[in-house]
Amino acid sequence: MASERTLPEYWACPECGRKFTKENQGHVHGSWSVEEHLAGKPAASLAVYDRFVEILGGFGPFEYAPTKSQIGFQTIRIFAGVRPTDKGLEGYLDIARKVDGDRFRNISPYTKRLWVHRFVLGAPGELDDEFAGWMSESYEAGWGAR
Repeated sequence: MASERTLPEYWACPECGRKFTKENQGHVHGSWSVEEHLAGKPAASLAVYDRFVEILGGFGPFEYAPTKSQIGFQTIRIFAGVRPTDKGLEGYLDIARKVDGDRFRNISPYTKRLWVHRFVLGAPGELDDEFAGWMSESYEAGWGAR
């Protein structure tokens, strides 16, 4: 059961504090916060973000992994990322299959086993059961499901 999972022991970069599952993971040094990404954003965009996080929380544990350009969500690996904008919530889901349809504005292979699905959501209602199902698949990809 997903809720019984425990997050791995992350390695923290001694220079910047970013967390990774692999020791000495290559990365861009920097320190960013979720709060910085949310500051000054329209209430409508924050409502979509809040609903996104609420749905993710129902799947089980995850760690926030903010970078310069996004708020990442991590289990064993980062499986999704978002950023609130004036248009709503822009982001992506890594899914172990290509999901065809008009809900994603761009779909591209990330690895042989993962597809990056980019989206823009303008209202919390767009996070319906279908979209939550894709979020669940992305969450499972974060734990290594292929």
